[in-house]
Amino acid sequence: MESAVKEAMDRGGIADITTIGRKTGEERRIEIYFHHFDGAYYLTGKPVRPRDWNPEFTLHLKKGVTADVQVVGEPEPDREERAKILRRALIESWGSEPEKVDASLPRWVDTAPFIRFRPVREN
Repeated sequence: MESAVKEAMDRGGIADITTIGRKTGEERRIEIYFHHFDGAYYLTGKPVRPRDWNPEFTLHLKKGVTADVQVVGEPEPDREERAKILRRALIESWGSEPEKVDASLPRWVDTAPFIRFRPVREN
């Protein structure tokens, strides 16, 4: 991976993703937040209805560096780990007050879009 692209991914921020609908088979592009914590990448968003994402998608970097990165994701089934990462995202990435985060964290864990992902290695 090009160093500028890796640096942009390591900063996190706002990107678009294009995924293929599991039921419709159609492409869908949405804007979403991504984060880099302790060597891992995560997608998160505001609490909404649960999503059933296709694990392979394209991350479209658009802030500072423009690039399309093929990635593969996996859900984080462990509720405690989801809570830990979402709490960090809310406080460190979005600047929310810890007391407010702690009060709303269960709702975020239950309903916020969340997936851990990694770039697909090119051969």
